[in-house]
Amino acid sequence: MSALLSRQLTGEDHVQGTPGAPLTLVEYGDYACPDTGQAFGVVERLQLHFGDTLRFAFRHFPLVDVYPRAMPAALLAEAAADAGAFWGMHALLLTHQERLEDVDLARYANQFGLLDTGGTRAHHHRVERDMDSGRASGVAGTPAFFINGALHEGECGFEALGAALRGADTG
Repeated sequence: MSALLSRQLTGEDHVQGTPGAPLTLVEYGDYACPDTGQAFGVVERLQLHFGDTLRFAFRHFPLVDVYPRAMPAALLAEAAADAGAFWGMHALLLTHQERLEDVDLARYANQFGLLDTGGTRAHHHRVERDMDSGRASGVAGTPAFFINGALHEGECGFEALGAALRGADTG
């Protein structure tokens, strides 16, 4: 039996798409993980393909032991969220994974008009909340996808995720 999402989506989650969409794809990702970077393009294609029938949410799961720059990047994404620019920063971080040093993050913050690169107690709390829910849901690595609440245990390419979404229980 597949693992289940331990915490349903709330207004605190970063969500794109129609709220009542029959399909929900939740990703636990790490801004420094190359596999999460590859999944970014896959998710964009899935969103185009499924349109209004798909709702997508991103949750942080920085693998700090493997990717030390993952946490600073996640905190910057949360700082951008406070300014209403989460998705723009999300895309920038995932398409510039090779440049996540402090000087890079400061430049990205400046591009978005942010005064800092994150790191407030609230930003840490949001990232920790995502990590806790990921661990409780059985997430061990990134990217990890949940389709309508159930862990997707197959490949994370467009064809595999698309087939899993088409076969998802929408009842």
